[in-house]
Amino acid sequence: MKRDMDLARAILLRVEETPTATGWVALEFPGLSQEEVSYHVMLLAQAGLLEAGDLRTMTSYTWKPKRLTWAGHEFLDAARSETVWKKATSMMKEKGLGVGFEVLKDVLVSVAKQQLG
Repeated sequence: MKRDMDLARAILLRVEETPTATGWVALEFPGLSQEEVSYHVMLLAQAGLLEAGDLRTMTSYTWKPKRLTWAGHEFLDAARSETVWKKATSMMKEKGLGVGFEVLKDVLVSVAKQQLG
């Protein structure tokens, strides 16, 4: 399964919108399977951007998020603006760069600084 940075960002935004920091956050995205969403929750947890749990059973693959980590809030602060997000991801694609979290965060911060100054 391929990593989808737009889905990763959408998951982080949805978790941030959750009014409490306890319990599991239910995630549904039209047109996406629960397995695809769970896979991205697992990747975000591995990257240290959110706290999540492996709730899979013998018949289902399920990862559920609980809350953002400090690093997740930092990444999301850089990625929040739709304009900055689109410009940064577009720049990376044009240059043929892979879209890793750390590189993407650096590009997001750079684009945001350009827009400020």
